[in-house]
Amino acid sequence: MVKLDDVDPDELRHALADAGSAKEAKRLVVALDYLDGIAVSVLAQRYGIPRSTLYYWLDRFEAEPVAEAITDEDRPGRPRKLDDADRQRLRSHLDADPTEHGYEGDQWTPELVQTHVERTFGVSYSVGHVRRLLRELQGS
Repeated sequence: MVKLDDVDPDELRHALADAGSAKEAKRLVVALDYLDGIAVSVLAQRYGIPRSTLYYWLDRFEAEPVAEAITDEDRPGRPRKLDDADRQRLRSHLDADPTEHGYEGDQWTPELVQTHVERTFGVSYSVGHVRRLLRELQGS
């Protein structure tokens, strides 16, 4: 075994018991399997993960504390079209009846929200993105 010589399996097991997501748990299980002597090629096939990704995960376990190794690194992405203030404003609009904003109908649909976002904020979203946005707004 070349990697994880200095990684404590008990620490990995404790972290697995407290894992906050399936992705974190998968990374921990992979590391534990590797410590049990399972080859990376077998792990790649077993979990359907490219070997390069597995080596990257194992390298992170060697270089970082477990809590950091199991989480995704921040990745820059395209900035949101609606900033936090606009999202809160949209959320308050959705708490009201659509007729209060000049629409017919008594219920917000993804298509109606799509129209409202475009008219009010000048932002075009697909209906699928509007559905994701609605789920995010309901969770906040």
